Amino acid sequence: MQRRKVRSAPGATRARSGKLLLAPAAIGAAMTLLTTSPANAAVLWTADPASGAAAFDYTACDGGQISTTNWNDGHGDIFSLNKPAGIDRCEAAGAAGRTWSNNSTYWWGWYFDTNSDNAQTVFQWKSWGTGDQQQQNYPVLMKVEGGQLKVWYVAPGETWQSVGTRAWTAGTWHKLELGITTRSDNTGSFEVWMDGTKVAGKTGVRTWDDMGNNPRWGTYGTGINGVNSHVWIDDLKLGQSRADVD
Repeated sequence: MQRRKVRSAPGATRARSGKLLLAPAAIGAAMTLLTTSPANAAVLWTADPASGAAAFDYTACDGGQISTTNWNDGHGDIFSLNKPAGIDRCEAAGAAGRTWSNNSTYWWGWYFDTNSDNAQTVFQWKSWGTGDQQQQNYPVLMKVEGGQLKVWYVAPGETWQSVGTRAWTAGTWHKLELGITTRSDNTGSFEVWMDGTKVAGKTGVRTWDDMGNNPRWGTYGTGINGVNSHVWIDDLKLGQSRADVD
């Protein structure tokens, strides 16, 4: 796949020294997630490449580059997140102008491509705070590892539970859709779709931590510190149902 026309994203903000910088009931929950389709269903937010990094709340890519590019493949302008060897992560987080809350349902949809089959963590439903401020560091996590998309639920106490996997091909656009119903008790739920097929789903789980959570997209892993990992994102959007972001 040809990579070209890369330019720095306007308003790009990076983290320094690991700090993040700010830019200007179980069945019931499951049924909410699986069936909710509001009469006024609509896209609530899109990550517009024209806004660059300002489309997000913040970025964590110190030493890497977040930019936009256009491959002339019909996707138009897309986000490029390039993690060089020597750093652990290059991520964009949140959605400019939006906040997240408990007892809510969110759906995100996006096209995603990687330069390798080992981009490691490519999505985190990351908890705010550190150490004792958290019960869960990242309740929902997705990895590209060993040529597979791997979906994990991470329960309080850092208990990792594999929820689903599917073969992943690097150098190819894949459509990802994630729905989360947030609950601070054990009545939350989530599901993941890839290229129109359901990969994972789990109900009766805790999906909202003490200080809240925020979505992160990109590439991250201490095990890939020594290599370049480059990922691309297109048509990232937020809705209240899968139909909104399909």
